Amino acid sequence: MKTMKAVCIYSYGGPEVLRYEEMPRPRPQAGEVLVRVHAAGINPVDWKIREGLLHDLLHHPFPLVLGWDVSGVVESLGPDTNRLRVGDEVYSKPDITRDGAYAEFIVIKESEVALKPASIDHVHSAALPLGGLTAWQALFETAGLVAGQRVLIHAAAGGVGNIAVQLAKWKGAHVIGTASAKNHDFLRKLGVDQPVDHEKERFEDVVAPVDVVLDTIGGDTQTRSFKVLKPGGFLVSIVTSPTTELATAHGVRAKFIFTQANAGQLAEIAGVVDSGNLKAYVETILPLSAAKRAQELSQRGHTCGKLVLLVN
Repeated sequence: MKTMKAVCIYSYGGPEVLRYEEMPRPRPQAGEVLVRVHAAGINPVDWKIREGLLHDLLHHPFPLVLGWDVSGVVESLGPDTNRLRVGDEVYSKPDITRDGAYAEFIVIKESEVALKPASIDHVHSAALPLGGLTAWQALFETAGLVAGQRVLIHAAAGGVGNIAVQLAKWKGAHVIGTASAKNHDFLRKLGVDQPVDHEKERFEDVVAPVDVVLDTIGGDTQTRSFKVLKPGGFLVSIVTSPTTELATAHGVRAKFIFTQANAGQLAEIAGVVDSGNLKAYVETILPLSAAKRAQELSQRGHTCGKLVLLVN
């Protein structure tokens, strides 16, 4: 059987459980495609799964290949595929319950794969799927953000936040973003109308009422965010479920979302990229063999943009 280089885990734990080794190359089944991975994005969910924090939700078998942000080229097609062709340059947020993209090859359901943005390379394309889908589904599909509304985006310089800012501006919203002062120039570059230094000021004291809050932090930040919503506004969280009691008390709506794979939305996001309205920001590029270092950097936080593994 043909093999490939991959980074996997055989048990939950710290970065030391990551193993870079030879593994069997997967083969596509019905409705699936085999993608030669050129680049894989790093996300907090990667190390959260590695540590076992999502075990009750996902029940992964071992060994498990991590990584669910990928850009590459279609290598082969399984039966009953009818949309993609061998040689297509694609990107995807694959099903998080299956093996991921820290590998030279990955099998993905065709329904989860879209043609990558034509105007950018694989490294930058790999920085977009999970963050792009999360922002799209939170802001547009869930909260219904439209032109002229006001949105507060927490951790606006982060992997999801920076994409959310750009998509909100593309939609025509007024954007307020929280970040440390050292990232405020970056926020203005993204299009943030009002940067807020979360280290020196409480956002609820300086932000006028908003229609939508994108909560990427949870905890006390989420609780305080209800105070800045207009009556009928919407708080959408990508980290923890908001309490219905707080939402009811403030006369607003609130919902937690878990990002879903969606090729149609990825195609729309690619169009926004190619129209010049969305840019992928990559802070650090590392080789596949340095996945441990990449996850350590991700877990430390405070990145401005994305960490990406260069594979092929």
